[in-house]
Amino acid sequence: MKLTVTDSRTRELIRYRRQIHKHPELRYEENQTAGFVIDHLKSLGLSFQDKIAKTGVVALVDSGKPGKTLLVRADMDALPIFEESKAEYKSVHDGVMHACGHDAHTSILMGLASDIKEDIRSILPKGKVLLVFQPAEEGGQGADKMIEEGILEKYNVDAALALHVWNHIPVGKVGVVDGPMMAAVDEFTITITGISGHGAMPQHTVDPIVVGAQIVTALQTIVSRNTDPLDSCVVTVGSFHSGNAFNVIPETAELKGTVRTYSKKMFEEVPGKLERVVNGIASALGAKVSIHYERTNQPTINDPFMANIVRKASLNILGADSVTEEHTKSMGGEDFSAFLMKVPGCYFFVGSMNESKGLIHPHHSSKFDIDEDSLSIGLSVLKEAIRIYLEEN
Repeated sequence: MKLTVTDSRTRELIRYRRQIHKHPELRYEENQTAGFVIDHLKSLGLSFQDKIAKTGVVALVDSGKPGKTLLVRADMDALPIFEESKAEYKSVHDGVMHACGHDAHTSILMGLASDIKEDIRSILPKGKVLLVFQPAEEGGQGADKMIEEGILEKYNVDAALALHVWNHIPVGKVGVVDGPMMAAVDEFTITITGISGHGAMPQHTVDPIVVGAQIVTALQTIVSRNTDPLDSCVVTVGSFHSGNAFNVIPETAELKGTVRTYSKKMFEEVPGKLERVVNGIASALGAKVSIHYERTNQPTINDPFMANIVRKASLNILGADSVTEEHTKSMGGEDFSAFLMKVPGCYFFVGSMNESKGLIHPHHSSKFDIDEDSLSIGLSVLKEAIRIYLEEN
């Protein structure tokens, strides 16, 4: 039996999505969105726990039959972007926008709650589903905060699923891969201290700009000469600031950048590699350095068994050729990785691009929008994946 979505549910999903899209909220400020979710759960008679990681909400749905507990997550936060749109559901908050699709994810999870309540036996043959409405995916480590507050242990979570509408894949397709899918996101700041002086007398100075330039170049050897070519890694310096006069060698320079890695091995090794390169060059050129290295997200690594469940679900719902790996891997980051480091799971993309409708703009663009057909597709595939997992485990 195909767990499809009714026309009335499709209209509800669109209504939910447009309501949330029109009223976006930044990380840890999702009070109105959380309230919208809570009102929906109350209307269904579902018990819930709120104020987890400040604005997060969870609801446990029990089939009444012994089995596994599957966590299903949707993120709720928006981005600090001014929306360029003529849509009637355009953001009413200037400078805040749902430019990544989290409004769609929250709507799909709300629709899932409704469908489970109406037909629990079809979707939950046994076991339990934990619906997780998560704050602060966009750089706020909301997943980590919810884990720190104990939701995995409290609800005895065995596995996890999450989807993301994806404007790099056409609507009607589902993107899923085994293993690494999105990268770890690390941020570094390197402060170089030299000896300032006159630009015409460099022999009396230690030039932090020259040291910084050498560091920028040498950091690329982490990728080109210290990393397995089959193990993806990116090291990018995005900011280099020093001095304010044309004829003065300044005392300090500051570099800021990001590191992206796919595998657990590279995730563990790269900070040490970076530190060794930076300290070595600074020492050789007579400068002092300090390094601040911050980890935001871990690599998003799918469990092959769970990924195959999503493939089965997509094929059951959408038919042959519906599953793709093209445009599926990304060096972008995703904090659902924190859940996948604790329990086996799968993070997958639901195509939301439609060239014929002009819905082609990338995520985090001020013109981002999705084909809303992706809402019912995402819900259908998600319901089927839940059913397969709980039935087979």
